[in-house]
Amino acid sequence: MKIVIRIFFALLGLALGILLLPQLFQLIEAATKMAFPEWLMTTYVTGTIGALIFLLIGLFITDSVIRLLRFLEEKLVKAPVADLFFGTFGLLVGLVMAFLVSMLIELVGIPLLSNVLTMIVAVLFGYLGFTVGYRKRHELTKVFLRNSNNQTEKKAAEPVVVAKSNSKVLDTSVIIDGRITDIAKTGFVEGKLIVPQFVIGELQYIADSSDTLKRNRGRRGLDVLKELQSIPGMEVEIYDGDFEDVPEVDIKLIKLAELIKGIVVTNDYNLNKVCEVRNVPVLNINDLANAVKQVVIPGEEMTVLVIKEGKEQKQGIAYLEDGTMVVVEEGKHLISKTIGVVVTSVLQTSAGRMIFAKPQEK
Repeated sequence: MKIVIRIFFALLGLALGILLLPQLFQLIEAATKMAFPEWLMTTYVTGTIGALIFLLIGLFITDSVIRLLRFLEEKLVKAPVADLFFGTFGLLVGLVMAFLVSMLIELVGIPLLSNVLTMIVAVLFGYLGFTVGYRKRHELTKVFLRNSNNQTEKKAAEPVVVAKSNSKVLDTSVIIDGRITDIAKTGFVEGKLIVPQFVIGELQYIADSSDTLKRNRGRRGLDVLKELQSIPGMEVEIYDGDFEDVPEVDIKLIKLAELIKGIVVTNDYNLNKVCEVRNVPVLNINDLANAVKQVVIPGEEMTVLVIKEGKEQKQGIAYLEDGTMVVVEEGKHLISKTIGVVVTSVLQTSAGRMIFAKPQEK
């Protein structure tokens, strides 16, 4: 690698020496009235001087160039294919614009300055093209998909319905909660589990918190991720892309789900509602937990342990094995006792199911 880089610098110096040094010597002669010997102006001499200068420069910066290449290589390998495609597309557009601008510069015909400006314009427009193409990749993807769908609708007799994937996008709350691993082990989770890099970053930030509770929650989330990856038959993908123009993690999750036609998996009530407003499919682990809880109907009898006082006067509070709260009317004086109760009503809320009951008559 070092030999290749030094040869590249020598060839670059050779080319620049042949192109620029004669013009530089002419400018110096015109400015200082000093005449250079004719042999110094020949192609062989100027090329050799340029090659030697750049070869010496290459000897000092070879290691830095290699480190830069390794860094770029790691970034490119980890980057999603779509990001590379739109970045390259923007780079090509930028180079085309640079070529058109360089033609105008050559028409002006400023000696030496024209070649320098041409290189600067090529680098500047290439960088701007790549940056704009990379940052606008999500918008460009939507434009291409919209145009593709419109063309398909024109050709087809029936309207085209875009198929949704089974990919599940996990948010921070559902990872920290940990119940997703138990569900995955049972085989009820279909499709690929996608964990965005910005969610992992948020978990790491929580795990590094000075607050003990937050630190433990963050570390638990990282352990859950590791356990998910070890489940046989479960495909877990780390999404390295990001939405740099959006600061909120919840909105990034929604944009990612829209991009891949996936499903958001969460425990967050607010994120659940935002997904519903934006017509993004969402699965709430709490809804699943409530759905599999014990079904009771008014008039059914059960035995519970009253453990504490309720909010209203004379109420007692008990819990079923699945965590369902049972509010026992006139049960305040029965705390710490196991009693038989009769269900009077069942209330289903977003926080879960609540059962109201009264003590059985003796």
